[in-house]
Amino acid sequence: MEIMYKSTRNADLRVSASQAILKGLSDDGGLFVPTEIPALDVSLNEIKDKSYKEIAYLVMSKFFTDFTEEELKSCIEKAYDSKFDTEEIAPLVKSDGMYFLELFHGATIAFKDMALSILPHLLTTSAKKNNVKNDIVILTATSGDTGKAALAGFAGVEGTKIIVFYPKGGVSPIQEKQMVTQKGDNTFVVGIKGNFDQAQTGVKILFNDKDLEKELSDKGYQFSSANSINIGRLIPQVVYYVYAYAKLLANNEIEENEEINVVVPTGNFGNILAAYYAKCMGLPISKLICASNENKVLFDFFKTGEYNKNREFVLTTSPSMDILVSSNLERLIFKIAGNDDKKNAEYMNSLNTNGTYTITDDMKAALEDFYGNYATEEETSKTIKDLYEKTGYVIDTHTAVAANVCDKYRNEVDNSKKLLVVSTASPFKFTRSVLNSIDTKYDNLSDFEMVDKLSEIANVKVPNAIEEIRNADIIHNNICEVDEMKNVVKSFLNI
Repeated sequence: MEIMYKSTRNADLRVSASQAILKGLSDDGGLFVPTEIPALDVSLNEIKDKSYKEIAYLVMSKFFTDFTEEELKSCIEKAYDSKFDTEEIAPLVKSDGMYFLELFHGATIAFKDMALSILPHLLTTSAKKNNVKNDIVILTATSGDTGKAALAGFAGVEGTKIIVFYPKGGVSPIQEKQMVTQKGDNTFVVGIKGNFDQAQTGVKILFNDKDLEKELSDKGYQFSSANSINIGRLIPQVVYYVYAYAKLLANNEIEENEEINVVVPTGNFGNILAAYYAKCMGLPISKLICASNENKVLFDFFKTGEYNKNREFVLTTSPSMDILVSSNLERLIFKIAGNDDKKNAEYMNSLNTNGTYTITDDMKAALEDFYGNYATEEETSKTIKDLYEKTGYVIDTHTAVAANVCDKYRNEVDNSKKLLVVSTASPFKFTRSVLNSIDTKYDNLSDFEMVDKLSEIANVKVPNAIEEIRNADIIHNNICEVDEMKNVVKSFLNI
């Protein structure tokens, strides 16, 4: 069965998977969604002993139907290799009655590696399949993790360049150093004087700038995206939910077809949307638990049916979730609107114009698979401390948001089902916040002294991703205003 992709703002548009991956964003500003969600056509017991790569092929081949078996397996083989520091790619750790799915064992110690390790290969394969002669310019905004993972994925990849914008002062010191020390002649990193939402909006404006598109084309370039709006990012994320369920089965933690709940720390909504797609494929997920930090726009949306970005932007200790415009939510809105592109376009236009929209009661009823809650800064910190003191297991701030909301859910709603908590970053990426949560006496240490102290108290080796930047030179010193982003891009590309 061939799966095509349509825009959330023009359902008449149909493109292949490789074309959707190449474009990233539809010309009308919409996001690409599959014409249907394919079913998992094997029993879960059949896959419980399969490797991550095997499950990756099983899932992705259902969605990327214009890729040959050889092409897709080659992409998977290149992606999930020695860049990951564990053979299983995504280990499961049981702690305090929860199952933590560790998605931070890749090159940049954050879950974005899971998809951004494969996206460059999907993109370059897609370019060949569609006879693209232009160089691909990856243009992306990051709230901390996507940027470095994309840089690491695309650095040195022939036929590509990558430009990353991040909010100056809005990411952790480790996240920033990972980005600004990135090597590779095809890489370019820029701090903007603004927040992530401004960076993301600026990138979307550049994507939709037809004059710039022509200027790029004349110079032999075309834009594509590494943000989670790219379907080539989203579908690889579906894989690890299927893999996690298979591992729970293999470890005799659940019975076949037993429903589990999934808890995801959520900012841009891509990671939890991937879990929703896995559920739609037939994976036995009961509730999709959406965990927010104090930027709780999604919690308010699930509670009221109104999405409202008109609020104070809070800088928290979980910066990858400091987001007020959750781009991937558009894909869910389109689906619960009955795949009505006109209605969805109205909502997105209202969001752009007024900063808000309110869904219908029928649409709200279609959100029953989801539960939303949030953790305050104090609750996040206390969760890290309590889990460490109880079990010795150390989690990062984003995972702590999820663990806290997980506790709220099992105390307030349901404690009968197993809980899979998505652990999205290594605690070494947010050492100061993590150590200060455990004991404030460490606050006088430097960032890298903190790294060593965390290694000692958590009894975990310092990841290579941190060792590599310990004494690395700063390569990217670029800072700009939001309204200068276009000129910065043109300057880098010599346009």
